[in-house]
Amino acid sequence: MDVVSEPDPDLLVQLDSVSVRRGTTTLVGPVSWNVELDERWVVLGPNGAGKTTLLKIAAAELYPTEGTAHVLAETLGHVDISELKPRIGLSSAALAGRIPGDEVVSDLVVSAGYAVLGRWREEYEDVDDERAIDMLERAGIEHLARRTFGTLSEGERKRVLIARALMTDPELLLLDEPAAGLDLGGREDLVAILTELAMNPDAPATVLVTHHVEEIPPGFTHAMLLKEGGVVAQGLIDDVITEENLSTAFSQAIALDRTDDRFFARRKRRGPSHRRAR
Repeated sequence: MDVVSEPDPDLLVQLDSVSVRRGTTTLVGPVSWNVELDERWVVLGPNGAGKTTLLKIAAAELYPTEGTAHVLAETLGHVDISELKPRIGLSSAALAGRIPGDEVVSDLVVSAGYAVLGRWREEYEDVDDERAIDMLERAGIEHLARRTFGTLSEGERKRVLIARALMTDPELLLLDEPAAGLDLGGREDLVAILTELAMNPDAPATVLVTHHVEEIPPGFTHAMLLKEGGVVAQGLIDDVITEENLSTAFSQAIALDRTDDRFFARRKRRGPSHRRAR
């Protein structure tokens, strides 16, 4: 019989030997992982490593098959999710895919307070509308407030989702591949926004999922590397994001550079096996 752990009130995410299986396939786990109040985490790994599955547990959208998951000191399976969701800010491709193209941007942001997509019969006060505009301004896109979601570029959509995720002043911010599909300029704009957020001591604890070390904003403090559902390494970012760990996670020799607190990775070149005699 599994021993169910007790939630630690000082931890925002507390996963104890958590696994998720579908049939005979293990999507992720076993993973034990703690996220504290002032931490900014990046979860990195190749396709199929289990990154999004892990984030869904942290977002209280998925229950583990084994182990115990506590989110915001509440135990999944023993808490009203509708009360937990507004305390978690989430930006993901899955969420974007559910948004109607004719949804007005300001309505999409303000409706996060009710954990719904867009206005319906909910009642909002002026302070709510003002905060929605403030969040759009924080993301640098307040000029898009009256545009519809379907008319936005991919980069603009990603920023709107981040503004929505921040609307409820969440205790935990979860970002699932926010730079996916962006061009170089869009990626760099997004990294700049996330850097400012990471440097803000009043910002929520943040977890960023990505495939690419180039998308890790300065100011992030911790990292987890996943491979085939298992943990390669986790801890302080300087200890985890290394050539050795990246090479293990991505199953090839990786060269790693760091400039201005940004990481850059590439495959190592193989030296010539021999030199032609002169």
